[in-house]
Amino acid sequence: MTRVVIVDDQTLVRHGIRALLEIADVEVVGEADDGAAALEVVADVAPDVILLDLRMPRYDGLWTLDRLRAQGSDVPVLVLTTFDDDTLVLDALRAGARGYLLKDVTVEQLTRAVHALAGGGTLVAPSITDRMLRAIRAVPPANGAEALPAQRLTGRELEVLRLMAEGYTNREISGALSLVEGTVKNHVSTILLKLSARDRTNAVLRALHLGVLG
Repeated sequence: MTRVVIVDDQTLVRHGIRALLEIADVEVVGEADDGAAALEVVADVAPDVILLDLRMPRYDGLWTLDRLRAQGSDVPVLVLTTFDDDTLVLDALRAGARGYLLKDVTVEQLTRAVHALAGGGTLVAPSITDRMLRAIRAVPPANGAEALPAQRLTGRELEVLRLMAEGYTNREISGALSLVEGTVKNHVSTILLKLSARDRTNAVLRALHLGVLG
């Protein structure tokens, strides 16, 4: 069972999300009302996924993402918020979030996202609107490097990249493309290298910026 921590300053919202997830067979192993409390809870229970609100008093979601990255945490973070502001989306993804959903999603969409992130996937596109995609394409290349041509990616690598963008795990990509999972891992590693990306989320962002997934 996938284990999650919910970080939201509103008690009623946390309890509502907990009730919905537990019906869907996702175990909530901790709650926190701001970033500082979240760091303590995550250290104590080691969840599979963190559900993180962005707008919280004192230590907000972006602060939390920054601290988790600074501490070397590899727990995937799914931003779950009421705000779809372009800047917030970009800031959250660039700070290390693996996904970004609004609180009006269905239980099925939320649980699929949780399981996708727990399995190593991301939720960047195509679930983001065209407006978000245009904003993401405006992100400058990492370290100011020149954009890499799309031709650098092989046809198979593009297939893997598109499934990564849809939140597929390596195992799901393996099944979808009839590949050995080890081969998928090799493709993912090569994609990260070619796109100068530090992780799967950053690879998808870079691909969107370069127009590879456009």
